[in-house]
Amino acid sequence: MNVIETKQGLKCWVATMKQDNRSIGFVPTMGFLHEGHLSLIRQARKENDVVIVSIFVNPAQFGPGEDFERYPRDLPKDTALAESVGADVLFVPSAEEMYPAEAQVTLTAGPQADRLCGRSRPGHFDGVLKVVTKLFHLTEADRAYFGQKDAQQLAIIESLVRDFDFPVEIRRGATVREEDGLAKSSRNVYLSPEERSEAPAIHEALRLGREATLSGRDPVPVMADHIERHTSGTIDYIEFLSYPELTEPIGSGEAVLAVAVQFEKARLIDNVILNLKEKY
Repeated sequence: MNVIETKQGLKCWVATMKQDNRSIGFVPTMGFLHEGHLSLIRQARKENDVVIVSIFVNPAQFGPGEDFERYPRDLPKDTALAESVGADVLFVPSAEEMYPAEAQVTLTAGPQADRLCGRSRPGHFDGVLKVVTKLFHLTEADRAYFGQKDAQQLAIIESLVRDFDFPVEIRRGATVREEDGLAKSSRNVYLSPEERSEAPAIHEALRLGREATLSGRDPVPVMADHIERHTSGTIDYIEFLSYPELTEPIGSGEAVLAVAVQFEKARLIDNVILNLKEKY
């Protein structure tokens, strides 16, 4: 596996692959890899000739007071894990390499960013669009892989690709969970032992919310009651929205039940995407 730290080095490698007509799969990450990331890399490995994995803790998507400085990092372990599941290139640029000068042109996320995490993290998705746009251009990927755990991010990136005719196919990866249902996340390491024992209640609340939705009941109070009774966390939001539009749901089509819970040092998000045609 090649470890590349510069944009020019990556461009040269990509040019060689393109000359050989080899398809490129791309998995963008912020590192501290877990099974969720590895499942995306495996999926990319199956569907492409070569696979690029990026590790870049993107400062543009962190707001004041957020956890940029303490975001978990372990490059040696990440390198071994990425290689073990078939990555051909690990792209690990510095912030100075990615952003050598202040941007004179910016992208702004639209109405999809006004709900869910975007409401309490202004500018976060602008930063996501900034780095993803650069990475799409640098990798020239045929397919890019994103997990459904970050459902709002996935929806916004799908809109970016559609609205600006990016020549890349976005592939969704199912949320990977611990045995007790907790969604895999790099931030799970911030949970205290007590919080870790409580955290699976978030997934259970989503299950109850899905049952309520499909039986025609309001899922929000059902989920809120369960989380408040079984965790010490504070609910940031619970929302039921159409997907991927992230507007008020209509009678049929896809919808998302999404939740964010703030613990002392970790903010956990989770969701379930459901088809409203399944209503009883």
